[in-house]
Amino acid sequence: MRTITRSLASLLLLGGLVAGCSAGTGSASDAAPEQVVSSEDTGAATAAASTVGAASVEEALGANLPAHETETEWDTAAEVAIDLADGATEVSGEGAVVDGDTVTITQPGTYRLSGTVSDGEVIVSSALDGVVRLVLDGVDITSSTTAPIAIEDADEAVIVLAEDSTNALADTARTVAEDADEPDGALFSRTDLTITGTGSLTVTGHVNDGIAANDGLVIDSGTLTVDAVDDGIRGKDYLLVTGGDVTVTAGGDGLKSDEEEDVTAGYVAVLGGTVTVDAGADGLDAATDVIVGGGTLDITTGGGEVLAEDASAKGLKANVAVVVGGGTTVVDAADDAVHSDGAITVTAGELSLASGDDGVHAEESLVVTGGTLAVVDSYEGLEAESITIAGGDVSLVATDDGVNAAGGGTTTTDVPMDPAQETSGQYALTVTGGTLAIDAGGDGVDSNGTVDMSGGTVVVSGPIENGNGALDVQGTFTIDGGVLFAAGSSGMAMAPGTDSPQASILATFDRQPVGTVVTVATADGEVVASFTATKELSSVVLSSSEIIAGETYEVYVGGTVASTPTAGLYDNGDLTGASVVASVTGGEYAAGGMFGGGGMPGGPGGMPGGDFREPPQAPAGGFGAPTEDTDSNAADASSV
Repeated sequence: MRTITRSLASLLLLGGLVAGCSAGTGSASDAAPEQVVSSEDTGAATAAASTVGAASVEEALGANLPAHETETEWDTAAEVAIDLADGATEVSGEGAVVDGDTVTITQPGTYRLSGTVSDGEVIVSSALDGVVRLVLDGVDITSSTTAPIAIEDADEAVIVLAEDSTNALADTARTVAEDADEPDGALFSRTDLTITGTGSLTVTGHVNDGIAANDGLVIDSGTLTVDAVDDGIRGKDYLLVTGGDVTVTAGGDGLKSDEEEDVTAGYVAVLGGTVTVDAGADGLDAATDVIVGGGTLDITTGGGEVLAEDASAKGLKANVAVVVGGGTTVVDAADDAVHSDGAITVTAGELSLASGDDGVHAEESLVVTGGTLAVVDSYEGLEAESITIAGGDVSLVATDDGVNAAGGGTTTTDVPMDPAQETSGQYALTVTGGTLAIDAGGDGVDSNGTVDMSGGTVVVSGPIENGNGALDVQGTFTIDGGVLFAAGSSGMAMAPGTDSPQASILATFDRQPVGTVVTVATADGEVVASFTATKELSSVVLSSSEIIAGETYEVYVGGTVASTPTAGLYDNGDLTGASVVASVTGGEYAAGGMFGGGGMPGGPGGMPGGDFREPPQAPAGGFGAPTEDTDSNAADASSV
């Protein structure tokens, strides 16, 4: 399969709105509200591009092929009635002919279908300009030979689900040759297709896909239930959902767009409605972009099964970019919950992600500027070569690394002897705003390059074992603003470089149990920050504007927390009953013991875990020093 490599930067050069679907003339009670894809549709859910260069939903849509326009109103007096019945189908009007249990529509117009055919089909074959509109008003069609409804030729096609109507389409299992040019969906169209109306439609695809359009597909409204052995709903050029209630059960992908030759096509966009997907493969799968600007998505992939090595069961998957700028998205995926071979941008909306692999994985860049992003279960929380947190509320639970700025390839356990082999300028974590709360079994923050922090709040509840650290940075770690608090084991404890504009403290102490209140206070007893441990810990790093280089700070355990926490961190607390476990100096990290990855002043954040070479001579300020279990340093596999 050819990989499309359109850069996310192109989205920034192509602003504007996707072409909307405009209303026609006339009226009909069955017509859905007029469909217009505009800034009003995405509304507040569409955030403007931030200064870090993130693409908004509107920019992403504007960079892609515009959706086709659709007339959603018509003159009901001009409708042609088609009453379906086994061996007795009748057509009232012109434009359609009957041959046994096959109805062929030959010209544009509006056709109202009702009735049942146990083994038949409706074919649209109109070579004339104009819309062919099929109003399904109590239709039940099953076909053993082809698609129950096959739109073979039309200028444009519209399926309208009549008010209060219940409709069903199903094909039966049969063998289809791989190279056969036959319909590959129970509802099939070779031209642009729109589904609208206020009724319901159940589509069962026993042969291949449920609904398949070889051009663009727009779902505007209605209640759709699709069950397919392969893909649930596919629009080749694009699949756009602006409303309705869509439920998909698929053996393959749930919602899919697979045009690979046109870099402006092949996208899936959800801007409204409710979409529920239970897929054996990917939930939303796009050859180019996945765009979420509104609505509600609930996606389950993989079915709880162990995946084959070449299988994919991701939640949102794009070859070029994933852009989330609104809506509510819940994913439970056997594979990555959100994945892009290029870039991922979150500007607004609410995401709750559970993954058997990464919560959010981008091969190139990941940018969060707003919204709420919660990874509730994952192997690694966030992974990309370049990660920027500029806003929003991000929380992560990971059995391995919480944030990993590293290459997008498969994780390996090989750790090079020379740290420079793993340090790269392309790997970077940048935090300028927002909140980032991390609960990690491995490294809390792991960068194979640099970390730069100038704003926001980062709170890490890091590993228990000494083979990993709450912070693990191969290059420089610079902090010039914001609040950083990291709690974890002490064997790999490190802190930002001492030449950072904002000072930090690093304290190591005897291991403390879960539930311990840890407080950092000035020598005069003024509380700077408090934290309630969610796991055992033996080190604390704190950097904020209240930490002054050269001043003495004491770390207490015991006491109580007060005020309202930010990302789990309190700015106040009560020291009654608390005891001091460490006394440290702002901007200085005590030397001593085996070098275990401590903060190197002005230099790398630490060597890959388990590097037992002789430590370099400690400069003024010293290196971060473990105080216990220094012989347990294990190779840090997650740094690769």
